[in-house]
Amino acid sequence: VIAIGDVHGCIDELQDLLRTCNYQPGDLVVFLGDLVCKGPDSISVVQMAREIGAIGVRGNHDFEVIRWRQAIQVGADPPVVASEHYQIASCISESDSDWIAALPWYLSSKELGTLFVHAGFVTGVRLAKQNPRLMMNMRSILPDGTVTSRFFSNWPWARLWDGPQTVMFGHDADRGLQQYEHAIGLDTGCVYGGRLTACILPERRLVSVSARREYFKYRRKHYD
Repeated sequence: VIAIGDVHGCIDELQDLLRTCNYQPGDLVVFLGDLVCKGPDSISVVQMAREIGAIGVRGNHDFEVIRWRQAIQVGADPPVVASEHYQIASCISESDSDWIAALPWYLSSKELGTLFVHAGFVTGVRLAKQNPRLMMNMRSILPDGTVTSRFFSNWPWARLWDGPQTVMFGHDADRGLQQYEHAIGLDTGCVYGGRLTACILPERRLVSVSARREYFKYRRKHYD
C-alpha cells in the first residue's frame, strides 16, 4: 500500500514518485486528499488516480471542486472573482468528478492498523463523531482544546493522537514531514517547490521526489 501526500495537480512528480516507489499494477495507492488545485494539471492527476485503481480521502480543495460542480449542475452563475475550483469543476469529466465526489472523509484499515485522513482527527472523539470540516481543514489543537485550521507552530494536533491506530495525513505543508509514534504527516509542499512524499505500508518506508519547480507561491501565516 502506497500512501501519498497532497499532489495538488503535480502530475509529473506523481509519475516520478510512483516510479521511485517501484509501483506495480496491483499495488494499492491511497491519496491523502488535495489531488487538485494550485499545480499544473489537476485533471490529469484525477485521471491517473482512476486509471491505477487508486482510492483516497477528501481534501478541502477536492471538496470545493465538488461544491462548484454541483452548483454548475443546478445552473449557478460563475463566481464574480476567478476561482480555480470553478475552473476545474467546469472542465472535469462526469466520471472524474463522480470519483472525487465519492472520496470519503477518512479510510480505516484494520489489517494495517492505519487510518487515512486529509487533515486530522480530534483525540478522544469516536471516528463516527469526528467533524468532517475538521477532518479536511484542522492543523492545530491549542492547549485549551480549541481546534483550528491555523498553523500554530507549537500545537500540532498530531502530538495529542495516542493511537492505537496510526494516522496517515496531509494538508499541513507548513510543518512538512511529521513523524509521531501514531501519526505521520506526508504533505511536504510539492506544489510550493518542496517534495512529494509517500509512505509504503506496512513497513512505513518513506519515499519522496523533488518538485520540478515551484508552481505556486507559498504564503505562510505564523501564529505562536
